[in-house]
Amino acid sequence: MNVLVTGSSRGLGKAIIIEYAKNGYDVIINYNTSEKDALELKDYVESNYKIKALVIKCDISKEEEIDLMIEKVYKEFGYLDILVNNASIALDQDFTLKTKEDFMKTIEVNLVGTYLLSKKIGLKMLEAKSGTIINISSTNGIDTTYPESIDYDASKAGVISLTHNLANYFAPYIRVNTICPGWINTDMTKDLDEEFVNKELDKIILGRFAEPEEIASLVYFLGTDKASYINDSIIRIDGGLKR
Repeated sequence: MNVLVTGSSRGLGKAIIIEYAKNGYDVIINYNTSEKDALELKDYVESNYKIKALVIKCDISKEEEIDLMIEKVYKEFGYLDILVNNASIALDQDFTLKTKEDFMKTIEVNLVGTYLLSKKIGLKMLEAKSGTIINISSTNGIDTTYPESIDYDASKAGVISLTHNLANYFAPYIRVNTICPGWINTDMTKDLDEEFVNKELDKIILGRFAEPEEIASLVYFLGTDKASYINDSIIRIDGGLKR
């Protein structure tokens, strides 16, 4: 069994790679800029879990790079069991200062990249009549919106819509699901303003941000046979929000 996780050299993607590796999966680690982190992760999982890890550089906003990555994956493994569309960017800034270029860059990575990978790999999975696609959206795509994140929020809402269409198109051979995490303790959140963090913590019933491993365990479960009847589902994982 093998799994490709996009944007997996750090943060949540790294935790997902480790979760699959410790359960015996061969893993494909994708990065765009963090080569050192990706290679260190490869060494870690191969030495600790006796699995095979492949590292591939790919900017998922560029279709030609996606095609090259897919070619490398299938040349090396011959097939792919699970695709986890995790890679995304957030270019948060004051709503009045956000440009069209900012907006389009976020959409290209978070939504169009997810679409292209899901289409190209999904069609190969369809030929094999086997596979699972797991998309990483966000509660921002549902109802925890912020004007400074308007492009990010729109992209994550788009991923949810994309999931419904993919699940219908690829049925019954490929399951497609999306998880929507709330706040996670990663590099993306470590520099947030303390006052803002405290306000956000007050909204969460559990009173804390998630650890990446807590999200990764759900992603892993969705890729297993134990989740064989979970399809076209949008699963919220946010510690519970106060209403």
